Amino acid sequence: MDYDTILQGKYPAKRHAKRVVDYIRSKVPDATGVLYLESRATKLIEDNDEPQPFRQRRFFYYLTGSPLADSFVVHDMDSSKTTLFIPPIDPESVIWSGLPVSAQEALQKWDVDEVKYTNEINAELTHIAGQKTKSTVFAIPDQVSEHVTFLGFGETNFAVLKEAIEVCRVVKDDFELAMMAKANAISADAHHAVMRQVKHAKNERELEATFLASSIAAGAREQAYHGIFAAGRAAATLHYVHNNAPIEGKLNLLLDGGAEWDCYASDITRTFPINGKFTKESRAIYDIVLKMQLECIAALKEDVLWDDVHVLAHKIAIDGLLELGILKGDKDEILANRTSVAFFPHGLGHYLGMDTHDTGGNPNYADKDTLFRYLRIRGKVPAGSVVTVEPGIYFCNFIIEPFLKDPKHAKYIDAGVLEKYWDVGGVRIEDNLVITKGGAENLTTTLKDPDEIEKVISSS
Repeated sequence: MDYDTILQGKYPAKRHAKRVVDYIRSKVPDATGVLYLESRATKLIEDNDEPQPFRQRRFFYYLTGSPLADSFVVHDMDSSKTTLFIPPIDPESVIWSGLPVSAQEALQKWDVDEVKYTNEINAELTHIAGQKTKSTVFAIPDQVSEHVTFLGFGETNFAVLKEAIEVCRVVKDDFELAMMAKANAISADAHHAVMRQVKHAKNERELEATFLASSIAAGAREQAYHGIFAAGRAAATLHYVHNNAPIEGKLNLLLDGGAEWDCYASDITRTFPINGKFTKESRAIYDIVLKMQLECIAALKEDVLWDDVHVLAHKIAIDGLLELGILKGDKDEILANRTSVAFFPHGLGHYLGMDTHDTGGNPNYADKDTLFRYLRIRGKVPAGSVVTVEPGIYFCNFIIEPFLKDPKHAKYIDAGVLEKYWDVGGVRIEDNLVITKGGAENLTTTLKDPDEIEKVISSS
């Protein structure tokens, strides 16, 4: 994908607004009025004169493409006119922070029809209300400032706008995919930088610093999530957060990290040997997980049932663990009894977009079936959606030991063979896939061939 060329255009906010309006009218026939959204407000850190780290509200960004704080947007459902309201110039602030974006500059930057200042919002809303009869303001609960008034509109609807945007965000357009491809490219370089550094590092935090430095140097100051830099047995903790342990004497590093590009995420995981050479046990587990991932990716296409792809991953894991002797017995019984959950306890992946765990997946964490409980996507996946495919096999004492004590599961696990694999920790491989009509397009270019990974590390 030539993402740099695509990104020379404007973020398609007006197209998104039309999609949202169409969805609302499918739920509220003949709906008329305006969509109203606010960006996140600037707030100071408690007991401090510094602002909190800023993260733009994704609902606002979806209809504007604007990263500005303290802003509003009004989209007229009938005329399709979008008006962005940005903070007026504050001379006191200019002294410290320089000139902000002007209304003229904002109009050139973002896909809106008019730009005004936030001190004009109530007058504009009153003007719009006066031109319409029986019109509705569609807004999101708890995201309307106290000083903003909807007087003059026939009614307000706080029920459908959030849902509409969440559903519409699932299917991406070309511009959104280009931003995610850009984020993936930057993250791939950062992953490779860590691979080149891992043999020389003393502590996990050095590798996190390497990843962040590479991302920031490429223009991605924000990460899509707090990265995971887990050495040795720490890799068995799915969302390991410490990133501060010594590396010496440990086998592998599990790196789950992804940069963000203009509010759009990447989410990539690689597992590789710290000294440049997989042990026999590590390589065996890596090969199983890689097979799980490649076969699941091959199974993806428009309207595939995500549950089925997740089951496929478990079947491949069971076959591989049976071959190694970690599991024993009948593979169908192992699947039926959910014993493989001891080694692959999480879901196969999730939607990806402006959020790492993006909207629209309809998970059911109350599902009593442990095989499906943690799936972040349930149902069929549409063309144009982006999913992560991130199978893994983990050797976590806390998770596995209850299985060893339960006769229902213990008969399928060879504890003696298992002893050889605890130091592997965990292996996860994760890519970002665009679902297409007949398959999937991989946005992730990070190395995952084990022989190539070993060459990079060994030659560094």
